[in-house]
Amino acid sequence: MGFFQAGIMGFGGVLPMARRMVVDDRRWMSQHEFNELFAVCQSLPGANITNFAAVFGMRHRGVTGAAVALAGLLGAPMAIVMALAGLYARYGALAPVRHALAGLAAAAAGLLLGTAGRIAAPACKSLSNVAVAVLVLAMVLLLHLSLPLTMLLALPLALLLASRAMP
Repeated sequence: MGFFQAGIMGFGGVLPMARRMVVDDRRWMSQHEFNELFAVCQSLPGANITNFAAVFGMRHRGVTGAAVALAGLLGAPMAIVMALAGLYARYGALAPVRHALAGLAAAAAGLLLGTAGRIAAPACKSLSNVAVAVLVLAMVLLLHLSLPLTMLLALPLALLLASRAMP
């Protein structure tokens, strides 16, 4: 039911709702546990949040838990999208509809930025983590390097700094 709620409430941007549900509301995981599991899910093929729901469900109830978490997360939004697609096909050319969609996009972007800040906050307590983040941002935004090349260049430094920080 938690992932069903996140899927309904986080329509178009489920990560903020799923994080709030798992960490803040239901306290199924700490922020640190969430960040670690989400990081693993980002390395898997597919959408990050569906990977997260599947892995979370698998950890707690096995294959059945993974299936139920995914069905909860995706079932209602899929039905809503199908209904909205029919409405958009009929009324999408109307100016109020276009303006409403632009407002929804801005709200979703704000939610995503807020969640990114919450996820990043624990990692920003270390000066070396902040340095790696700034380096990666510079490589992507200023030097326009591709993601694979950025990872290839930044990962050795990040691993070295992390290994030195370990007791």
